[in-house]
Amino acid sequence: MPATSESCRRGAPRTIEPVSGVDIDRVLAAVARFDDRVDVLFEKLRGRRWADRAFYTASQLGDYGLIWHLLAALAALGGSTRAERNLWRLAAVLGLDSLFVNGLLKSLVRRSRPDADDGERPLYLRQPITTAFPSGHASSAVVSALLLGELGGRNWRRLLWLLAAAVALSRIHVRIHHASDVAGGALIGAVLGRLARRLWPLG
Repeated sequence: MPATSESCRRGAPRTIEPVSGVDIDRVLAAVARFDDRVDVLFEKLRGRRWADRAFYTASQLGDYGLIWHLLAALAALGGSTRAERNLWRLAAVLGLDSLFVNGLLKSLVRRSRPDADDGERPLYLRQPITTAFPSGHASSAVVSALLLGELGGRNWRRLLWLLAAAVALSRIHVRIHHASDVAGGALIGAVLGRLARRLWPLG
């Protein structure tokens, strides 16, 4: 059995300001239960070679938004004006996303990451120096799926969302993030991506 419950509680924000009418302890307990239940599901996959390879690879592809910048660049090579505009739009929005998520929010929330012994990892994994909440991989994945999705049809968008889901969920599998970190990051990415599409249309 994974020792997730204790680690999830240790992963709660260090300082919580009381909010009128909100039972913070109850909220944190619900978050911990959610994290535990999701972690139990992923524990069934951990140690399986195919799952480890798939999720560790997806996690590495999401580092620094590598896969998203690469896809945007490949699309721009086709000579489409929209794709070229999207290349610069995506780079700018991902930069803002990183500043907001990794720079501001993580420094404010200061949630610790799940406990994991590096010696137990089956494959190489870059160790982040930032705190846990929210997941930058999840936010950048959702932002990118929304922005890159404007360049193609339904099948293209499906592929992007499958890739985005793999990158986001990989952070739970490799024990770098709690499930609630990923959910929070995805929500932020959805808001930022839709704002970017409205304020910076491709034309």
